[in-house]
Amino acid sequence: MFVYNRADNTRKTLEALRNNTEAPETDVYVFSDGGKDEESWKKVNEVRGLLHDTAQQNEEHKWFKSFNVVERPENFYLERNIIEGIGFVLDRHDTIVVLEDDIVTSPFFLNYMNQAFLLYQDDPKVMHVSGFTNLCLPQKAGEETYFTPHMSGWGWGTWKTKWQTHFRHFKSREEALQGMSQQDMDNMQYGGVFPCLKSLDKNPIPWDICWEIAIYKAGGLCLTPYRTMVRNIGLLNGTHFKSHTWIQWYEFDREPLNEQLQITLQEPETDPQIEALFKEAIRDWGIRYTKIGKVFRFIYKKVLRK
Repeated sequence: MFVYNRADNTRKTLEALRNNTEAPETDVYVFSDGGKDEESWKKVNEVRGLLHDTAQQNEEHKWFKSFNVVERPENFYLERNIIEGIGFVLDRHDTIVVLEDDIVTSPFFLNYMNQAFLLYQDDPKVMHVSGFTNLCLPQKAGEETYFTPHMSGWGWGTWKTKWQTHFRHFKSREEALQGMSQQDMDNMQYGGVFPCLKSLDKNPIPWDICWEIAIYKAGGLCLTPYRTMVRNIGLLNGTHFKSHTWIQWYEFDREPLNEQLQITLQEPETDPQIEALFKEAIRDWGIRYTKIGKVFRFIYKKVLRK
């Protein structure tokens, strides 16, 4: 779990995690990033106080198998904190479940993840297990999951061998796209409606687009539930996304599925119908606008952006 300066979100995420059916069998590592200035350090220390209290209470209540806090002495920023934290855990374990400080999980989230780890550990094509889905599909008998090349970073997991073999934190757009054709880039971006490769212009390049590209280059797929097993509660104050409800809302803001999934082993392949549904769902990143929001957006696109 990766946290920064949002104590309230962190508290809710921890409460949901400890209510998971398999929490008592789970080793938890929390990586607390350092502050950027005096004001941010106050919030960071508030979060760390919460983490210390949780660690102390865990000794008595045994919510988790273990609860370990790693405090960064300075501001690592999100990318470095996550990449180094994942490496730290995978030096000690064969699988990892990754949460940020605003991902509230279903009580059956860890059960779902652990089923997936066991079922697909020997299949090199299955590289990523998502807890979140952009879609809300009707469940079919024996089909509670689907495969897509698109990874979701909202509550996810992978295996040591697959991460260590394929993940690279690219330093430039040119390095990231090396060996990819224009058709590959169009495929990744669903014909342009999912402009994820714009993230390559950021510095540092976000970890998730690096993993998305790695999966694509390897011909990998991501196991995804028909209904979301997590909810992002930090959309109004996140690092990479901020929202104002009087202008816009997020179509993917759904309650997590509150029932256990029974995953069955499936041949890893994409479903063209589901891919078409994703292409529509991801339009404008799932952001939908109010009437006043549409006016602001028109002004921004036609006047201010130019």
